[in-house]
Amino acid sequence: MAFAGMALSETDGKVFLSVEPVDRRECVDAIALHDWLVLEGFGGYQLHHDALERVAKDSAVASSRFVLLVAQRSDAAIGIQVALDAMSAALTIHPAQGGRPANSEDVINALTLAGVVAGIDETAVGQAVAAGTCEGLVVARGALPEDGHDAEFEELIPATPDRTPKLDENGLIDYREHDGFVMVHTGALLMRRKPATPGTAGFTVRGDVLAAKPGLDEPFAPQLAGAKVSDDDPNLLQACLTGQPVRVHGGVMVEPVLRLAEVSMATGNIYYEGTVHVEGDIAQEMKVEAGGDIVVGGLVDGGLLQAGGDINVAGGVIAHARLHAQGSIAARFAEASLLHAGTVIAIHDMAMECELQSLNQILIGTGSPRRGRLIGGRATAMMLIKTPLLGSPTSGVTHLVLGANPVLEARYRDLLARLEQERVAQESLRKLIAQLTASGDPRSMLGRAQASLDHACSTHAQTQLQRDEVEQQLALSRSATVEVGVGVVGAADLAFGKVNMPLRREFRAGNFRLDAEGVLVYTDGSGYAVPVLP
Repeated sequence: MAFAGMALSETDGKVFLSVEPVDRRECVDAIALHDWLVLEGFGGYQLHHDALERVAKDSAVASSRFVLLVAQRSDAAIGIQVALDAMSAALTIHPAQGGRPANSEDVINALTLAGVVAGIDETAVGQAVAAGTCEGLVVARGALPEDGHDAEFEELIPATPDRTPKLDENGLIDYREHDGFVMVHTGALLMRRKPATPGTAGFTVRGDVLAAKPGLDEPFAPQLAGAKVSDDDPNLLQACLTGQPVRVHGGVMVEPVLRLAEVSMATGNIYYEGTVHVEGDIAQEMKVEAGGDIVVGGLVDGGLLQAGGDINVAGGVIAHARLHAQGSIAARFAEASLLHAGTVIAIHDMAMECELQSLNQILIGTGSPRRGRLIGGRATAMMLIKTPLLGSPTSGVTHLVLGANPVLEARYRDLLARLEQERVAQESLRKLIAQLTASGDPRSMLGRAQASLDHACSTHAQTQLQRDEVEQQLALSRSATVEVGVGVVGAADLAFGKVNMPLRREFRAGNFRLDAEGVLVYTDGSGYAVPVLP
């Protein structure tokens, strides 16, 4: 194919078309010129279609020679786009047109010029180069840091009692009756500590290091009675005496267990740092004080029991006995006695004319869901009082107080006072820093003052978190409930905060609680709720 008066020539990769004036030249269009270039071996070049259009238009009327650039060699074009967060880089390759194709070295150089030096995926680069073209292909990725794990403590003794009360979403403590006590002997492995990990640093594609947050490391708790860190492994805790293992924060204690047939005038009062296990009864006016649990296989007949852990009485509690436990109290029945528990009071059958106080819940009839009964006396709990039968037609008034937790309320008041003290201290430090900044710091106090302020702010934030946690627990008390499994069959007085309501008629199974407006309502078994009127 050739056209009269037209010629193609190539110089330094550029293709020129020269046009000489010719009489009566046949018409030439851009398509024909394009086909001519392809036929001459320039089809893979970058063609200038506007120049071909001009040749087709001007060649028929040209009165003098003219030359136009109609094609040229073009090397592959490489573009790099780095993400705003520098966590990835994308590659675009526009293919070569008659010129040199891109190779891996070209791409790496382009990445380097764009500041991309880390996380390069050489396989992706190779595939893109082999294809000769790509659009927005990610060829480099950064890595986010992986924070370290906090220290963990793994129990090695199954069924170890845990004295740390745990609240569910309703603010109730999960009460379980103890089936027995685990015993360990000297040298037994109690707990394995898994140290905190430092975490793995991340990086951006520009090579910037993203620091990881190390896990919070925590050693075994100091002074774990009856336990010690193994001589062979600093992350193993083992028993150094025979006794009952008890889970505490950051470790396990082993409490020595004192076993007695009974507590009477013959044994005298008992004062013991560990757990006391009495197989029989505790007699009138006898005292048992234990740093751990107290387990009684018989009756508590008017005695005084005080435990740093739980009290579990297989028989009854009678004759003006007094029981105080930091944890829970469980007994078969209770009559004319005083029971104070830090978590839960659970009575298997009935409680009659007793003073019951629990900082979480009181459960009556745990082993007798149809015949259990709370009769007379006073029962005070923060979240729940549950009984099959409330009151008796032949007894006096049964007093129930809900939503009360004096320990939590006292802690809340203390936290508020501490927050105010911390606020005043921070304000004083800020004034000092402002003064030193304005008037000079000849004694170099500014740095120490700023460090003190930073520490004070951190401490204040921790106190605020503690206050918020206590507020959440106190807020749960607004859902305090009296649950009656069978019915109310005697006179009862209910107090929910400032709301006091005497019950002088019978009610079937249901519950009593305050509604959102602070009105005491009774809800029966079908879910029908009505206000309780005096």
